[in-house]
Amino acid sequence: MISYIKGILAYTEPEEGLVVIETGSVGYGILISGKDLDLLPSHGEELRLYTYLQVKEDGLQLYGFLTREDQKLFKMLIGVSGIGPKGALGILTALSADDLRFAVLADDAKAIAKAPGIGHKTAQKLILELKDKLKLEDAFEARLAKAELKAGADLSGLTEAKNEAVEALTALGYSGTEALKAVRQAELTGEMSAEDILKAALKCITF
Repeated sequence: MISYIKGILAYTEPEEGLVVIETGSVGYGILISGKDLDLLPSHGEELRLYTYLQVKEDGLQLYGFLTREDQKLFKMLIGVSGIGPKGALGILTALSADDLRFAVLADDAKAIAKAPGIGHKTAQKLILELKDKLKLEDAFEARLAKAELKAGADLSGLTEAKNEAVEALTALGYSGTEALKAVRQAELTGEMSAEDILKAALKCITF
């Protein structure tokens, strides 16, 4: 199993979604998502891609990801009946890892169906098969970790408060999708309690 490849970014073929990394005098052709393609360093710079090796009758194909999080989600996606590696890359191009988590947990098939080649029925099947494998806590923690790095503040204590706010919104009669979207849009501060987040989330709900 090839967990990752680290080397020099030799060149890219954007129309194919292909990057070539040179390491040990060998150039590895790796398919990546459009999202990751936009985040690549300049040619000649060092790059690490976490990988998945697809074994086919007519050859081998490497798929690459800038983060282990995307690599893990990719493996989950190709485990869903009807979704192949290229379809999974399309989903990870249309949705970030945490957006995909929230879409699955909120039963938002419409958001997932925006990915190329993914219809509404396939999106619903994806939600059905992955919902029990993804946790709301993980989704919030991933989002909070990024917000914490950006803000330079300690926001780790907000995960539980956000969960409580989602539960409070659903208790008020809002759907899970509405509750998750509203809490996601609420502004983060390190001092926010569940009640504070609830109040902020209510302002984000479109009537």
